[in-house]
Amino acid sequence: MVLHLIGEYIKLGQALKAANLVEMGSDAKMVIQNGEVFVNGEQELRRGRKLVVGDVVEYNGDSVEIVK
Repeated sequence: MVLHLIGEYIKLGQALKAANLVEMGSDAKMVIQNGEVFVNGEQELRRGRKLVVGDVVEYNGDSVEIVK
């Protein structure tokens, strides 16, 4: 799956919601804090992590690539 970036970046929590991997922002916060989300193969615990073109987010067996 790909997520098209409109600005310079998108925050991790927003990306999870925009890609329909979670229903609400509070769900994104929980799965990130629980260590269930990976960015570029590394566990990410910061909901505000800025994602840019080329980043790949993985959660619950799904992956999303950030593209322009």
